[in-house]
Amino acid sequence: MALKQISSNKCFEGFQKVFEHDSAELKCKMKFGIYLPPKAETGKCPVLYWLSGLTCTEQNFITKAAFQQAAAQHGLIVVAPDTSPRGCNIEGEDESWDFGTGAGFYVDATEDPWKTNYRMYSYIKDELPKLINANFPTDPERMSIFGHSMGGHGALILALKNPGKYKAYDATQLVKSYSGARLDILIDQGKDDQFLSAGQLLPDNFIAACTERKIPVVFRLQQASCFCLIFGSVQQAVKRMSVGGQACSHCGPVPGHLRRRVRSDTSCRRMGHQGVRHPPDSAALHH
Repeated sequence: MALKQISSNKCFEGFQKVFEHDSAELKCKMKFGIYLPPKAETGKCPVLYWLSGLTCTEQNFITKAAFQQAAAQHGLIVVAPDTSPRGCNIEGEDESWDFGTGAGFYVDATEDPWKTNYRMYSYIKDELPKLINANFPTDPERMSIFGHSMGGHGALILALKNPGKYKAYDATQLVKSYSGARLDILIDQGKDDQFLSAGQLLPDNFIAACTERKIPVVFRLQQASCFCLIFGSVQQAVKRMSVGGQACSHCGPVPGHLRRRVRSDTSCRRMGHQGVRHPPDSAALHH
C-alpha cells in the first residue's frame, strides 16, 4: 500500500512525520502522524498507538502533547491516526461535533449509510498496524495502545476485545467477560473535567466491573486538572510504557495521593514479557 509523505520535521534527533494513504477499510484517504526515534535508524523499536478524542485529527497529539522527547529517550515509535473517515459525503456526517466526522469512536458501524466507511475499529486493529509494520522498523511483538477521551475508551475496547494483541462496544460490559492475559489498567482523570462533573464518564462503574473480575486497575484523580493534554500524563505514560511496569527505579511509583488502588502487585518488567501491562491518560492506556 503506497504512502505519501505530507511532512517531516527533525525532533529530538528523530523525526516527526505525517503520511497519507488510501484506506481499503474506510474507503477514503487517511492520515496518520508517526514519530521515529533515533534508534529507529539502526534497529526495530516498540510501537505505541495513540487514539485521540472527539473533533481531533492526526495533528492534535503530535503538536500539543510534547511526547517526542520521552519517545526519543526510550526508543519508542509513536503512531497517531486520525479519528474518523473524512470526505465520504454521507448525509449528516458534518452536522454534529460528537457524531460523524472527527467522531469515529473506534467502532465499526453496523447500519446504513455509515457501515461502509465508518469502520475505525477494524482500521486500528488490522489495517493500520499492517501498514506501519510493513513500512517502518517496528517490533510487532512489542505493541501498545493508549488514548485520550474517546480515544481512551477506544484503547480499552481494543485491548479488551483482543487479549494479548497489545501486550456492544462498552468497556464496562467488555471487562465483565474478559478472560484473556493479565491486563493492568491505569486511568488518569482530571478532577476538574467538565464531563466528569456532568456525570457522563462513570469511572466507578468501570472500576466496579474490574474489581468483580479481579482485573488490576489504578484510577488516578489528577488534582486541579481539566479535560486536556497539558498536565503531564502523556509524558508519564510514554516513560512508564517503555518499561512495561507501574513502578520502577527510573519512573518511580504513582504518588499515593493520586491513586485509587485495586491491585495486588506492582512488578516491573521490560516490554516483551508475556501478557499485557498498563499505562495512563485522561481515559486509558493499554500495553
